[in-house]
Amino acid sequence: MILHETTPVPDSALPLEAFKAHLRLGTGFGEASLQDAVLLAFLRASVAAIESRIGKALLQRDYDWHLSAWPAVVTLPVAPVQTVVQVALVSPTGAETEVPAATYSLAPDSHVPRLVPLGSGWPSIATGGSVVLRFTAGFGAVWDDLPADLAQAVFLLAAHYYEYRDETRLHAGCMPFGVVSLLDRYRVPRLGLGRSAEWRT
Repeated sequence: MILHETTPVPDSALPLEAFKAHLRLGTGFGEASLQDAVLLAFLRASVAAIESRIGKALLQRDYDWHLSAWPAVVTLPVAPVQTVVQVALVSPTGAETEVPAATYSLAPDSHVPRLVPLGSGWPSIATGGSVVLRFTAGFGAVWDDLPADLAQAVFLLAAHYYEYRDETRLHAGCMPFGVVSLLDRYRVPRLGLGRSAEWRT
């Protein structure tokens, strides 16, 4: 299985000025933009870390998901899914044949969205071929579309990276408690037999 992000988030979509205000950086100086590249890098790192932790895309973008075989349940690897753009069978030579949209349906879910075949099931994949699922996922197209707690978590984590940018002793993957507490309700629940709900890490 290969997941490819086809429309990466541009710098213009990231809340650079709002993040500067969060850090209370000075304004009105000729050198005010000197740190922009560094601040954008911290914002991107924060977004990537949070998306990895909760298994969700914050800002909307397009994905191609390539499969060599149909899984028993087609659970899309990123949430929340806004739309399934296309499902196509790919021949060993790379030629694509679109699967009619009327033969499947998106079962929306805030944690584990699924693609459900209608009728007799999914069409067979040729030997040596594959299938590609193209979909759009993310909470919103612009930063202001994000839930307020997720946007705040990004700022808190990016500020943490900024504050400790010279620190080499921090444990890999560590997050401040305030960030973790904001993310808890977005993590994917996992139910075990005879047990209460757990959370995927």
